[in-house]
Amino acid sequence: MAVDSMTLDLSIVRDQIQGWLREDVGPGDVTSRSILPEDHRSKAVIHAKEAGVVAGLPVAEAVFAEVDPALRVTRIATEGAPIAVGDVLLELEGSTLSILTGERLALNLLQRMSGIATTTRAYAAAVEGVTPAPRIVDTRKTTPGLRLLEKYAVRVGGGHNHRFGLFDAVLLKDNHIKAAGGVKEAVARSRAAVPHTMRVEVEVETMEQVEEAIESGADIIMLDNMAPASMAEAVSRIRRASPRTVVEVSGGVNLTTVRTIAESGVDVISVGGLTHSAKSLDISLDLGGKKGARA
Repeated sequence: MAVDSMTLDLSIVRDQIQGWLREDVGPGDVTSRSILPEDHRSKAVIHAKEAGVVAGLPVAEAVFAEVDPALRVTRIATEGAPIAVGDVLLELEGSTLSILTGERLALNLLQRMSGIATTTRAYAAAVEGVTPAPRIVDTRKTTPGLRLLEKYAVRVGGGHNHRFGLFDAVLLKDNHIKAAGGVKEAVARSRAAVPHTMRVEVEVETMEQVEEAIESGADIIMLDNMAPASMAEAVSRIRRASPRTVVEVSGGVNLTTVRTIAESGVDVISVGGLTHSAKSLDISLDLGGKKGARA
């Protein structure tokens, strides 16, 4: 799956990269500068030490461009493609000081984003063949400061994004419902307050709340942490009463349960683990070529 880097707003990312470099580099890399002259030059490769799905190549390139626009960075891998152990992702040539200055930030972002894309691809593969095919979507359970990149990595992995923040969608959760005095009241208040172009989603935990959500006319009903039998019954009730209502499932979703959940007929499966629990992929940078490889 190839993904065009234009789906990521690199102008925003560059602003973030400047801050991250200030955090990591400060006034300069004292280690490298203590042993290397300014004119020292090297070639380097960034390569995979673990199989997965690569995501974040445009971001890594942007890191090195911010450190030193004169660095030559050549993309070898394809964004969103499966990678195997030993695959070269990027080649670099130029100032050794610049390569080493950008190394850690570039790898941190590339490893994190590739881990998310790899995890997402596994979830997407787990529901392949289910009809109708549900969307695998992320949540707001992201690393502060990295939401833009982590949600992009989900898309690279074949998933979809839920709301980006509190500002772009209505999602009435348990505490909203409690504060408003019930599902129907919460939906009614929200419907009256938001633009007619914005859909209203409500989270439910019981069959009684499912019925309230149907009666309230909610556009999207999220079944939260329901047992499989209850989930199947809820989907059946919603489909009979309101076929156009989108049904989402959240909570208790993992690679063992996701296919059973998908087969219940839901439209959307939201998985916090895509971002909050994804393991970073092992990716390394070596000067002169991969360690152990013949020069």
